[in-house]
Amino acid sequence: MKETRYFFVPQANENTELPDEEAQHALKVLRLTAGDDIVLIDGCGHFYEAEVTATDKRHCHYSIKQVLPQERLWTPHLHIAVAPTKNIDRIEWFVEKAVEIGVDEISFLNCQFSERRNIRTDRIEKIVVAAMKQSRKAWKTQVNELEDFDSFLSRVSRADCDKFICHCYDESDIAKAKQNNGLAMTTAQTNSTKSLLSDVLAKGRHTIVMVGPEGDFSVDEVARAELNGCSSVSLGDSRLRTETAALVAVHLMRLFT
Repeated sequence: MKETRYFFVPQANENTELPDEEAQHALKVLRLTAGDDIVLIDGCGHFYEAEVTATDKRHCHYSIKQVLPQERLWTPHLHIAVAPTKNIDRIEWFVEKAVEIGVDEISFLNCQFSERRNIRTDRIEKIVVAAMKQSRKAWKTQVNELEDFDSFLSRVSRADCDKFICHCYDESDIAKAKQNNGLAMTTAQTNSTKSLLSDVLAKGRHTIVMVGPEGDFSVDEVARAELNGCSSVSLGDSRLRTETAALVAVHLMRLFT
């Protein structure tokens, strides 16, 4: 039995030819020819059973035989926001594994203690597509450009979802930062406590989890996040690397939401 070959083709039902990069893989690596069966993924919830109809050195044409709408494996929108690591290989590894596990959106944060201030989202997109095909996901994970922490915080504070920020500070450190900055606090914000993320994730709720750089978020960033509707959470007793913490957060969201 031949292995099923999957290809990412946006708007597959409106086209008859594989995109250039996918065509090169089909022709030069897999050596597909007319009559071979393939499966197309449009990234919007559909698989398509298709057949290669014609090939040449650069082009691979197909015809669709059957449309296969897919049911979502999870219902809430799961969004992970992470500060890129200095070693880009680590964050690329995280992206690959996060897509395989399942996440709807990945954002990159430029924080006070960030060691990397730029990221090539075009390369990240290729990793996302490869992981989507490998793990047979019908929906493509959205990748956002690097964004300053405060800009991201302002944008998501208006979102109707549960928002969590992972950090290693004690509650007293956060309360002191709020007082030092003269930030107005409600009683609930003054008495905020840090729970385990696994204990506060809610079934069926859209969720955003933020993970900071290797040096953690600054205490002021955490204080501002809390005042903008984010809840402080812990991922456990172990001190985790950024990419490990982010992957743990993705896994927990898939398990508990």
